[in-house]
Amino acid sequence: MEQDPLDRVKVLTIDLFGTVLDLTGGLVSPIHEVLAPKAEGIDPEAFWTQWRARQRIEQYLDTILMLGHSGYLETCRRALIYCLTGNHIPFSKDDVDELMGMWQKLAPFEDVGKALKLLQDSYGLAILSNGDSWLLDHLAANNIKIDFTAIISVDSVGVFKPHPSVYRAAAHMLAVDPSEIMMVAAHAFDVLGARACGFRGAYVNRYDLPFVGTRYRPDIEVGDFDGLASKLVGTYGS
Repeated sequence: MEQDPLDRVKVLTIDLFGTVLDLTGGLVSPIHEVLAPKAEGIDPEAFWTQWRARQRIEQYLDTILMLGHSGYLETCRRALIYCLTGNHIPFSKDDVDELMGMWQKLAPFEDVGKALKLLQDSYGLAILSNGDSWLLDHLAANNIKIDFTAIISVDSVGVFKPHPSVYRAAAHMLAVDPSEIMMVAAHAFDVLGARACGFRGAYVNRYDLPFVGTRYRPDIEVGDFDGLASKLVGTYGS
């Protein structure tokens, strides 16, 4: 009988921002507090959606133009200033600094902690994130509070995911074959990039978005980390 490829998986590489950490829950309220006095009638959720979308564009430009790796928080800052300016919202450096400081305070989704501890009994758990190295270390130690096997930032490669060099470098750092790694992410582009490099993939579809139509499909699609633990280690919580 042919072996199930998922049986080969030894390590889960886990995306952080938006997969483990609740960006909307951590940023929408501060956006309202900082910007509402300056922009009457502002919709903080709509502003966050714009900010997040622009941040991804900044990351893609950073990688495609190959002008040097700016780092995660720098692309966040540039995107924030772009959205403030584009929406004609007056702002100060202090306003930008206050909102940027919230990235260090992000908390995990409620389903993450228990599921990761359960998964930890069967797999190595590694962060694989676009975040700056120091920020990942801070968030893992103080906000997530899980002892990860490794914390890998794209800083070590100099490009953002989903560039293939990120996944190849991660496999090298973890000293395992790509087929023995499963990328866990709430973003289709991240699972797609990993699958194209030989990883297995778990799509945590928190945002009810379709996966990109491609031959590189996720092996698993779940709604949250409870579902991930159920799929990978059996009945959740047993």
